[in-house]
Amino acid sequence: MRFNIAIDGPSAAGKSTIAKILAKTLGFAHLDTGAMYRCCALAAQRCKIDLEDGDAVAKVLGHTKIDFDASGNVLLNGEDVSMAIRSNEISMLASKVSAYPQVRRNLVALQQKIAAGQGYILDGRDIGTVVLPDAAVKIFMVASVKARADRRYKEYVEKGISMSYKDVYDDIEKRDYQDSHRSASPLKKADDAIELDTSALNIEEVVAAIMQILKEKGLWN
Repeated sequence: MRFNIAIDGPSAAGKSTIAKILAKTLGFAHLDTGAMYRCCALAAQRCKIDLEDGDAVAKVLGHTKIDFDASGNVLLNGEDVSMAIRSNEISMLASKVSAYPQVRRNLVALQQKIAAGQGYILDGRDIGTVVLPDAAVKIFMVASVKARADRRYKEYVEKGISMSYKDVYDDIEKRDYQDSHRSASPLKKADDAIELDTSALNIEEVVAAIMQILKEKGLWN
């Protein structure tokens, strides 16, 4: 059975990590929509575009190709930028460019076209409300700011990214505000989404909880 799964939630809730594992378990494809906005931000930055100009940022997408290889690496015009787009600077810039309606229209249309074939897991901020309102399963992952800051800081340490814990914590709070207060597709739980608090759960427990949801819906044995 092929169907689509939408996973939404705030920054650093673990959406992409969980989506990747679920995709492998189910034999589905994972489409990291957040990575697409990060690529847009990185491309605009490299082209020295004024990031306060939404129209100019949107035009960058006209000559920007975003792909995902078989290993899940993110390619920007053929270059592997998987690490480059995960910096805190690009995270904040991605939150800014994703607020522009003209940027969102472009990328949402692409995401919907890709997922039309079914069998996709998409994660982001507005998947269940805008991108895939008809997704068979909608999960809204939440976690306390502390839990998310702990995870993000640990990730940065492991990747050799230098940043204080306080800055990580403060930036997550700032990104939460930006994502939930933007005028274009703000972070919002879909009415029919199932909320899952991952604050006290490890990766395996989150995956198990979602697999149980699929079983209860009759979508998995």
